Amino acid sequence: MNKNELKDVLCGASQVSYGAPIQAIACYLKRGQISGYKSQEPKSIKEEETERLCQWIEEHHFWYSSIDIANFVSAGAEQKVYLDGEKDVLKLNDSIYYASWLDYLYNLLLNNYLFPDTAYELLGFYRENKTLYAVVRQSFVKENEPTSLEKVKTYLKNNGFETIRNNDYRNRKLGIILEDLHDENVLTKDGVLFFIDTVFYLESDFWND
Repeated sequence: MNKNELKDVLCGASQVSYGAPIQAIACYLKRGQISGYKSQEPKSIKEEETERLCQWIEEHHFWYSSIDIANFVSAGAEQKVYLDGEKDVLKLNDSIYYASWLDYLYNLLLNNYLFPDTAYELLGFYRENKTLYAVVRQSFVKENEPTSLEKVKTYLKNNGFETIRNNDYRNRKLGIILEDLHDENVLTKDGVLFFIDTVFYLESDFWND
């Protein structure tokens, strides 16, 4: 696991579980970002990016419309969760934790690279009350014991992550930050940790070396 491998995944030069559509959209949004967002306010940037994303969705017929509200499980600040059969869940995420949709897509790719057991499959996008959501499928993990945050800390330390504060971590070698790893975002089944809701960020100088 090294930074160059990670860059290849984010750029679409290397394969990762369920990566193809995520990488295609990320590359499309990255090209738009290079074209000249730098002088704009963050809110304006994300609004323009969302418009471009919706154009891509239209052109590639990537809308998802079959959400069954009867299967609703829970909702948090950033996403809604629905059962999808007996083995999977659907998660609708509006990228509120991210400055851009590109950052959210990078989060999906980082998760799929580092935690393939809980890889996200991007199925499309869904619009509700003018809010745009990404729709991802993920394996349903039925925990059978409480999660030890000390065990999470030890696992991450063994994989190059250091604690920043509370449940937030940083991997200096990879140039990434992983936040909000409380015991509802990491589940334990048969002694194995499953990272089901990751919040990854690239450090500001990630692309510089």
